[in-house]
Amino acid sequence: MNNTPYKPALLPKMYCGVFGHNFKVSKKVTYHVSEYTCSHCKKQLTTSSNGALIELTPKFKEINNILERIHTSRKNRNSKSEILIENL
Repeated sequence: MNNTPYKPALLPKMYCGVFGHNFKVSKKVTYHVSEYTCSHCKKQLTTSSNGALIELTPKFKEINNILERIHTSRKNRNSKSEILIENL
């Protein structure tokens, strides 16, 4: 008898195929853009420009990193200006 070896990655993929993915927010890029990861099969998605969920490719990962850097710098700049206004 030939028993096929158990593949641990097959079970989570089968689970997601039957019951659907269980996406959790893995990274909050901006207020409107997030990265999601399935807790079972580790599939990654992100929010597109029109709000739909799309697969996280290296191109979108780079775009999200740049977008996060711009967002945090603007957020920091705005918080500094608010502190200056409050001190007046």
